[in-house]
Amino acid sequence: MALNTEKNLKLYYSIKEVAGMLGVSESMLRFWEKEIPLLKPKTTGNNVRQYTEADIENVKAVYNLVKVRGFKLSAARKMLRENKQDVDNNARLIESLIKVREELKELKKQLDYLE
Repeated sequence: MALNTEKNLKLYYSIKEVAGMLGVSESMLRFWEKEIPLLKPKTTGNNVRQYTEADIENVKAVYNLVKVRGFKLSAARKMLRENKQDVDNNARLIESLIKVREELKELKKQLDYLE
């Protein structure tokens, strides 16, 4: 059996790493955790937050609702409580579209360079 080098071997991420992934502050993540019951990363005895991939997906869903789509936290909380599956699907769709847009911008740069 061959070793799968593509798989991410990291199980837990720090709050600093998660904040960096999304471009938000650590204090904002802590605030979201207080306001949205879905966000509950594992904490150690020293109250150090440890985020799993699933926790990060939940944070991305909140980020999508609040920062990208402009919802207030109360509306985001309600949407996550009532229809989390649709929120997750929309977040993945938007993330894919952003990646496609970035790829298209890169292609445009390359074409402009050739002209």
